[in-house]
Amino acid sequence: MTWIEALILGVLQGITEFLPVSSSGHLAIAKELFGVETQDLSFEVVVHAATVLSTITVFGKEIWQLFKGCLKCTYNSDTRYVLMLILSMLPVLGVGLFFKSQVTLLFGQGIALVGFMLLFTALLLVITRFAPSQDAPFRYRDAFVMGLSQAIAVLPGLSRSGATLSTGLLLGKDRGSVAKFSFLMVLVPVLGEALITLTSGGFALQSSNITTLALCIGFVTAYLCGLATCRWMIALVKRAKLWVFALYCAVVGVFCLCYPFLA
Repeated sequence: MTWIEALILGVLQGITEFLPVSSSGHLAIAKELFGVETQDLSFEVVVHAATVLSTITVFGKEIWQLFKGCLKCTYNSDTRYVLMLILSMLPVLGVGLFFKSQVTLLFGQGIALVGFMLLFTALLLVITRFAPSQDAPFRYRDAFVMGLSQAIAVLPGLSRSGATLSTGLLLGKDRGSVAKFSFLMVLVPVLGEALITLTSGGFALQSSNITTLALCIGFVTAYLCGLATCRWMIALVKRAKLWVFALYCAVVGVFCLCYPFLA
């Protein structure tokens, strides 16, 4: 992987992470088009961690408020919110513990699967246009259901933000609250994955065909692009325009399905 390719992939990750179009799917498509071959998902882990850090930057005040609320050691609104976040992370934790190798193999199966999952993402986004508009507060059940959708979205091409946002909206929750919860619920799983990969020696850059420079460039560009996209996406969800990305996902999905016949 050259530094130019890392730059492009980092920008792509930063832009698509918060949009309901599947960042992992777009990385797989770009690597296929550029002919980039890696032996593992080290680059994906790093750029996903970068966009998670951009989420922490955007929601820094809210995260600090939750942290201070938990320090009071009482069951208040902050501790309740944190407990719901933890509950939402359990399904994807189960996938990571018991199905990590199977999921990793899926990322090496070409972009046909990405195409099918993008079409499914498009369907989810279209359905949100008919979602009820309510101001009901989040419940533990809602958090767990959104967590299930996040766990399913580990499939390449199925947008994590698209799945969780769509699920929250279909549950009838406030759009701004759904966006905030969707972006916060991914923090610990992604950072945890990066930490585990680092401490277990998973970053074997030479065997992965990735240089340290390329990794750093991908991280920085993903972080900077993620900052802008995260803020924009929150405003977009509040304006109830989520479904407009369905057409884009459908077009890219069809391209992925046709690509093997065009190559």
